Amino acid sequence: MSIFLTLAIVVLALVLFVTEWLPSDIIAIIVTILLIVLGLVTPDEGISGFGNSATITVMAMFILSAGIARTGAIQIVSDILLKWGGRNTTRQIFTLGIIVGPITAFINNTAVVAVFLPIVEQWCKQQKISVSKLLMPLSFVTILGGMITVIGTSTNILASGISQKLGYGAFSLFQFTQLGLITFTIGLIYLALIAPRLLPSRKKQTDNILTEDYGLSDYISEILIPPGSNLAGETLLSSGLQHKFDVDVLEMIAGDTHFHQPLEDKKLQACSVLVVRGSREELLKIKDDKGIEILPEFLNKKKSLDAQISSENEGIAEVLIPSNSNLIGSTIKEIRFRQRYNVTVLAMHRGQAITRERLAESKLKFGDVLLVQGPKQSLLGLQINRNLLVLNQQELETLRRDKAGISIAIGLGVVIVAALNWLPILVTSLVGVVFMVLTGCLKPREIYDAVRWDIIFLLAGLIPLGIAMDKSGTTQWLANTLIGLGGNLSGYWILTFFFVITSLLTEIISNNAAVVLLLPVAAKVAENLNLNPLAFLFAVTFAASNSFMTPIGYQTNTMVYGPGGYKFTDFIRVGAPLNLLMAIIVPPLIIFFYGL
Repeated sequence: MSIFLTLAIVVLALVLFVTEWLPSDIIAIIVTILLIVLGLVTPDEGISGFGNSATITVMAMFILSAGIARTGAIQIVSDILLKWGGRNTTRQIFTLGIIVGPITAFINNTAVVAVFLPIVEQWCKQQKISVSKLLMPLSFVTILGGMITVIGTSTNILASGISQKLGYGAFSLFQFTQLGLITFTIGLIYLALIAPRLLPSRKKQTDNILTEDYGLSDYISEILIPPGSNLAGETLLSSGLQHKFDVDVLEMIAGDTHFHQPLEDKKLQACSVLVVRGSREELLKIKDDKGIEILPEFLNKKKSLDAQISSENEGIAEVLIPSNSNLIGSTIKEIRFRQRYNVTVLAMHRGQAITRERLAESKLKFGDVLLVQGPKQSLLGLQINRNLLVLNQQELETLRRDKAGISIAIGLGVVIVAALNWLPILVTSLVGVVFMVLTGCLKPREIYDAVRWDIIFLLAGLIPLGIAMDKSGTTQWLANTLIGLGGNLSGYWILTFFFVITSLLTEIISNNAAVVLLLPVAAKVAENLNLNPLAFLFAVTFAASNSFMTPIGYQTNTMVYGPGGYKFTDFIRVGAPLNLLMAIIVPPLIIFFYGL
């Protein structure tokens, strides 16, 4: 019965992960609650994930990564990218990989992508090349670079903790570095030489294309308030124009005077003109209700729409909803986006879909890209907001560049002390966090913003599932079943089987979930067949980060999905050969380095 109940919870978790009905961290907590209620784990075991060394280490690494990023240490290398990238796509990808790969071996790859995304966008604009040629390779090289050390990804740290619990010991910092360097090199060669022929050139980078990308030419109009309109004399707020109808007022023109955001308290005058975002159908509703006139030919064919809704003080920008944003799950209306940030959302890009109507009712998700318009000062303010990532950033002196050397020294200290086995990585990373605060690289309040709490709760919620699988005998049962099905296969093919099945599973559920589910089973199969368990642990660990075929399998892929203008099939076309390449080379390399 215990095995049956555990498997039922595993299946339920898989269904929830695949369907994305709930956020992954909430799914993990639900799993923990079910395990406790059904008696599969004790309450203490159910909450043990929050005190697990892997969870604490991952949390500390998030803070260390933020400290290094906050001092501008990563941005320093962007000058090398701009200088040596050139115009050839192969050279650009190779340069990008050489710079970004080693960084992600020691710094969380989502943080690295967050820093480099605007840099690559700006670089593409300067070179007049499609950003879709470089953003997918950016994501892929951070995934490959994260496999060079144990601290490169949260998945590696979790796998190390599970390995220790299973009795095989925690992974040392550079335990699979030789394997990681080879796979990174081979992957980079593929991305530089073959991927450019497969990557689309879908999103051109010129100075005035944002509104064209979002198809806004039919959604920006001018309306006139005639003397007889019941809008005359009302403020924009009291008129209810933006609440009753699906429109946003971007600008008010009264004579020669132009009024910009904030506009809620501006009194609407007869004969004044409003520049609005809204569909033709919505404007006709306003005409019938408020007596306005829709002015023809707002668009000046000699100027782009970008230029016409921008000015010396106004501008437009793209902003990404990052994975740790507090805005996720809320609608634009609920968070009072316009009032909070003093900018107006013109359109939203989610994957391949573009939303231009009923934006206020759209529930924000990780990876959404919003096209916003407002005062340039407000757009600059968004760049220091942790809930939004501005893709076309301007230079800001908000980074603590004088602390860059200190943050790098702290990071190196953490790595060197752990590498020499003087102290465990858990201890060195926590000491590094303290020094980040004491030296002023991070302010105390920034610590909490730096942590990816969704990942922490995901890890803490999934660790009890591994405990339940072991206690109930589910791991042994699955291992025996797999041995029965493939008992005649050689060790090489069984190792390859676990690599492939983990790679496929991690494309549709969390890579951390894939490790929790498959790592104990793989180790048990190896034990029962008198094979090397470490080889199987490494195969599952590497495969869990071998996520290149979909934009949802790995968070960095989701981050570049919208900004790159990609289609879902683009990831399959470029990523599937890389997945296959890794499946061919990694198992033999594991056997060569670690034995079978």
